[in-house]
Amino acid sequence: WCVSCKEMERFTFSDARVAERMGQMLLLKADVTANNEEHKALLKRFGLFGPPGIIFFDAAGKEREGLRVVGFMKAEPFATVLDRAL
Repeated sequence: WCVSCKEMERFTFSDARVAERMGQMLLLKADVTANNEEHKALLKRFGLFGPPGIIFFDAAGKEREGLRVVGFMKAEPFATVLDRAL
């Protein structure tokens, strides 16, 4: 798994404020470590160059504009993104 992904797990997702907010969401996690053709197609479909990429969708399946997170983000600003997503 990528270094930035590990940092998100250890420093961001483990934060109580972040965990509480994420508990209110339906989460889907895709491991694209193997970087095979299927993984490349998935990244291309969502316009990502690699992990981590966090995309928020509404109930209709449409991406919520302005909430996308690409790369590592510390807990406090990520909690703010989650507040906006909720």
